[in-house]
Formats: sequence, structure tokens, C-alpha cells
Amino acid sequence: MNSTDPVAADVQDPDEGGEARQGMPPARRRVLLTLLAVTVIGGIGWFLDYHFRGRYFEGTNNAYVHIDQVAISSKLAGFVTDVPVADNAVVPEGTLLVSLDPTDFRTRAASADAGIAAALSQGQVTSATLAEAQAAISEAEAGVRAARADLDYAAREVARYTPLAASGAEPREKLSQRQAERDRASAQLAARQAQLDIARRRIATISAQEGQARAQTGLARAEKEAATNDLARTTLKAPVAGRVADKSVRVGQFVQPGVRLLTLVPLKGVYVEANFKETQVGLMRPGQPAEVRIDALPDVVFHGVVESITPGTGANFSLIPPENATGNFTKIVQRVPVRIRLEPLSEAARRALVPGLSVEVEVDTRSGREELEMLRAEQERGSPDKTSQ
Repeated sequence: MNSTDPVAADVQDPDEGGEARQGMPPARRRVLLTLLAVTVIGGIGWFLDYHFRGRYFEGTNNAYVHIDQVAISSKLAGFVTDVPVADNAVVPEGTLLVSLDPTDFRTRAASADAGIAAALSQGQVTSATLAEAQAAISEAEAGVRAARADLDYAAREVARYTPLAASGAEPREKLSQRQAERDRASAQLAARQAQLDIARRRIATISAQEGQARAQTGLARAEKEAATNDLARTTLKAPVAGRVADKSVRVGQFVQPGVRLLTLVPLKGVYVEANFKETQVGLMRPGQPAEVRIDALPDVVFHGVVESITPGTGANFSLIPPENATGNFTKIVQRVPVRIRLEPLSEAARRALVPGLSVEVEVDTRSGREELEMLRAEQERGSPDKTSQ
């Protein structure tokens, strides 16, 4: 075959190719060896980093921003007269949110005032009657003393006239007259004592009426306080500073007690609730640092701390917990909610973090290694019960 043929020129003898590979330039060989060394060193570094650090970092994207929202509702039923706040408005603490018609409650307060006045007047009447009854007792006691004195005098006269009438020094008619006077004095004394008993019993009755008047006064004042409290509740104010959300109340609307009118989202208190797999929370403890990345701000990293771990899985606290003891069982990895407190945020960050945003969380669980090593050591030594056996 002609050596100048292009097809023949492209075909090389295998032996010649081997010689070409053996004749690789030194510079290229150094580059390949350097790349190989870097790869090996990088692999060793990655393994060491994973063994001592990376495997203790637990992450999940099943996490969301949370804020403890405040549902604003009325304790009273009534017509709405004013809603001075707008949707999504930022309001400070104590801001008027909703006003109800106070007419009925003002009427109740006025009625309670009238009840207090009537009860106080009744108490004054009872006190005056009690004073009169006490004066009547004094008068009855004086009457008893006078009747007793008359009886004593009449008895002495009878005693004096009895021997005189017997001796004939005085006529029998005078003795009989003195005896009649004694009997009248005795009857008069009995009547006076009965009047005294009636006056004393009246004191007890009036004292009971006075206690009833005091009780009515207290009841009227309690009704006044209740009416005043209800009148104050006709104005709903912001319990905390926050942003108005999901406002459904309108002027002229008739609201019922307990029905949510709007939601107030606090400006502070933002936290993250991350749902980690049960295989990830073995070394997770409160106080461990965490990094939070929000989907809305992908290039921003927020720092936080594990605040608490729910004492149970999400399924355990569901409305209808699963019953695994019935039917066929399929093992499903459970999720454990973990609350992460974010470090103090700037005003711009608080505006960006709204409830419900999806986030990615990574927790450094290296501080739990000591507990794991202690647990493994205990298992290797065996429990005290097994040792004694």
C-alpha cells in the first residue's frame, strides 16, 4: 500500500501506539500525578472531616418559620362601630383594633349605679329603723322598771294593810283595794316585759334586714364592676406590637363571642420548627448551634440555637394517632418537631421572615458525642444486673 494514502496514514500499528504512550511528555505526567495526589489528599481530608465533624451535622428541609400568632376575638356580642386598622398594618401595643356599640353596656352600668343607690338607701332606712328599735328597747326597759316599782309598792301596801284589817283597825275594803292594785301592778309588769321581749326580737329582725341590705349593696357593686368591665371590653386593643393579618371584621357586622375577627402577628418571637427524622435526633440536645437557610433568601444564612425538642413524634400528638397494633404493619420513619430559636434579628430580617416560609436547617450535634460514648461504654461493661447474675 502507498505510504501517501490518507487512510493508511490514519491507521497506526499497535506497537507504535504503545511506544507513543511510553513516550508521554514529563510535564503531562507531572500534571497527572499532581491531580492524583490532590484527589487522594482531598479524599482523605473529606473522610477525616466527615468522621470527626460532618457525620454529626443533621439537616432537613422539612422546616418552616413560625410565630406565635394572636387571634383577636370579642368576649361580647354586639355590632361593630369602628375598625381603624388596615390590612397588614404594623401597630404598636395598645392600638385600638375594633370598637363595638357600647349603648347596651352603658345602660347596664347606669342600671348598676341605680341599684347601688337603692341598696344604700335601703341600708340607711334599715339603720334608722334599728336606731328606733333600740330606743324602743330602752323605753320598754324603763316601763318594766316602773311596773316593777309599782308592784313592789302595791305588795308592801297589801302587807301593811293585812294585819290592820285583821285587827279591825282598817276596813276590809281598803285591804281589798290594795290587793287589787297589787294585781294590776303585776299584770302591768307582765305586759311591760312582753313589750320588752317584742322590742328585742325586732332588733334581731332589723339586724338581719341590715345584713341583707349590705349584701344587696355588695351585689349591686359587683354588677356595676361587671358592667364597667363589659363596657371596657367594647374596645379591642392590641395586646402586643405586631402586624394585622387575615382581617375579616367589618363595620356594621354583628359579632359573636369567641369568633376570630383578625390575627395579630407579633414583630418579635420568630422561631423555626424543624421536623427531623427519628434517626437524626439521637444526639440532638437543647443549646446546640444551628444554621438556617430560607428559600426566600437563598444567599443569607441565619444562626440559631436548638431551644427544645418535642417529647414525642408528630404522629403521637395528631388528632387521630395511628394504631399500629391492628392490621398489617409498615414501618414509616417518624418525624420529631424541634424548635430552633433564631439569634437577634435585624429589622430587615424580621420584615423578611413571615410565618409559613420554607427553610432548610442544619444542626451541629457534636456536643452529644460524649453521651453516645458513655452509653456505648456502659453497654460494653454490661448493666449492673447482668454483672451480678
